[in-house]
Amino acid sequence: MHAFRAAVEERRIDDIADMLDERVVFHSPVAFNAYKGRDVVHTILRAAFDTFEDFAYVRELNSPLDGYTGLVFKAKVDGLDIEGCDFIHETPDHLIDEFTVMLRPMKATEAFSEKMGAKLPSP
Repeated sequence: MHAFRAAVEERRIDDIADMLDERVVFHSPVAFNAYKGRDVVHTILRAAFDTFEDFAYVRELNSPLDGYTGLVFKAKVDGLDIEGCDFIHETPDHLIDEFTVMLRPMKATEAFSEKMGAKLPSP
């Protein structure tokens, strides 16, 4: 099991900051520009975990040759079912240096975007 997944499933959100490279880049499913930096990305991830309801990873996809892991999840936002995938890239030192999130369906993604927009500034 990926260390990030374990931290999320055990609700150890504060531990995630130590898993992030200080120059980590976060590609949001709802913002055009990427967010950059450990503190900013940790704040985004904390807000996302506070926004999702009944969040659970359902599948882990590993690509050890290029350092990518895909973590497929299901959750709810305002009672709407949402599915997504966290695509994580790690450095050789096992720090996350790139984090991309994809979500579906549109109605739930829009609800997520609205809730996150109220919590975070634009990149």
